[in-house]
Amino acid sequence: MIKLGKYFSLEELTVTHENLDNTPGVLATQKLKILVQNLLDPVREMYGFPICINSGFRTLAVNKAIGGATKPISQHTKGEAADLDCADNARLFYLIRDHFNYDQLIWEEGDNLQPDWVHVSFKAEGNRNQILKFKNKKQVA
Repeated sequence: MIKLGKYFSLEELTVTHENLDNTPGVLATQKLKILVQNLLDPVREMYGFPICINSGFRTLAVNKAIGGATKPISQHTKGEAADLDCADNARLFYLIRDHFNYDQLIWEEGDNLQPDWVHVSFKAEGNRNQILKFKNKKQVA
């Protein structure tokens, strides 16, 4: 197992249920390490409980197979994003919003009380701290 930080491994950030190769290149692996060390590990530390990675890095083929964003291309394909799930996704969303620097933070699906999962991205430079809310793949806020 290749650890990218204290809590997260390369394997859990590259897992896919598609029958496709999902091996990141050197640059994407470096960006995953930046994501983990600057955001995911500190968020996990502050949250205090395990956080599941539903989707981290995706090759272009995996991204296409699951219907991921194409315009602009998903940050998952660059190693800059992860979809998170835990016991209290709303608490996780607000914790990230209120305490961390990020590029995008997205309340994904769910309802007004609880997202089904939380998408978060982080870039080495130029983070926008953009907050979005999606319901049925449409932006609602």
